[in-house]
Amino acid sequence: MSPTEAFDPLAFLEAAVQRPSHEDVGPVRQLLCETLERHGVDPAVDDAGNVVATRGASAGRSGADGTHVVLNTHVDTVSPHVPFERDEEVVRGRGACDAKGPLAALVAAFLAADPRDGRLTLAITPDEEVLSTGAYALASSAESPIRDADAVLVGEPTGLDVCTAAKGRFQGTIRLEGANAHAAEPESGTNAVAALAPVLRALETFGDRPDAPPVHPDLGPATLTPTVVGGGEATNQVPADCSLTIDRRSVPPETAAGFEEVLVEHLEAAVPENVSVDFSFTDRETPFLEAWATDPDAEIVAALAAASGGAVRPFGAATEASYFAEYAPTVVFGPGALADEEGAVAHAPREYVRKADVLEAGSALEEGLEALFK
Repeated sequence: MSPTEAFDPLAFLEAAVQRPSHEDVGPVRQLLCETLERHGVDPAVDDAGNVVATRGASAGRSGADGTHVVLNTHVDTVSPHVPFERDEEVVRGRGACDAKGPLAALVAAFLAADPRDGRLTLAITPDEEVLSTGAYALASSAESPIRDADAVLVGEPTGLDVCTAAKGRFQGTIRLEGANAHAAEPESGTNAVAALAPVLRALETFGDRPDAPPVHPDLGPATLTPTVVGGGEATNQVPADCSLTIDRRSVPPETAAGFEEVLVEHLEAAVPENVSVDFSFTDRETPFLEAWATDPDAEIVAALAAASGGAVRPFGAATEASYFAEYAPTVVFGPGALADEEGAVAHAPREYVRKADVLEAGSALEEGLEALFK
């Protein structure tokens, strides 16, 4: 029996789901490394906690001739951990579809594919659900396997569809400043909370600006959503301060820097002159996930769509594919779903993935890679 034939993606998935990875990915990373080693592959763990392994005639030779494909997904999950369950059809538990189901399919394809004269890299990241420190380190390093990739495939729950684009996600806080006064003499102060009304109206019209990003043909319009509000200190005092947190889901070609500049200009035109407006992005050590899109005619799209039989469409959530799409044609693919007809699946207490879909995803990935390495 060959090492490839010995790999059981469902057994690996069940073992991975039983290892909590919402606070520490160490146990799942160890499972992955031990699994690869048993199948004759020597993985490396870099300083950011990424697991990187390579197969093929040009393994380990950055810039070598031949097709180079990178397979990526993440091993961390959101809190809290959900206990593992299974029956004949599904595996349940936190990470079952986001993204340990996709991971099992990627590992199966990685071990089964024949890169011939090319190179196949498995790059598995931690911290996707929080700051994406692993993926950012992977993409930003001059030694990164992403830099000379011909295609990148990111494992996420897509229902076996091939996703070629996703919105970005920016988060920040609008701060309004007025002047305190006694509530009995409100005209003697400047009410920052009252100034929130024109700000909310301005957010509603933000997409109507002449220079607003056009509706994307696949992703639709960008969205701008107020999410958290705070202000005031005493019930008998005119409040001098008010804050509003917003969530921006961007579409190409908008960037975080461009969004910030036009937002402040738009808000300053909306509020009274005696109210000052400030906007700042939420502090984070990695860049926000920007909107991205891959040409639907790219070879990786055609190969994987033909193998899976799935639709070609955008992905419904922000993804680390944002960091990789700058360097190579990138798609998102995997078993499972963010939501089904009953409601939320990923990040929910009922998270599950169908066993048959995991096996089908692995087979489609292997077939798609065969077409790329031909």
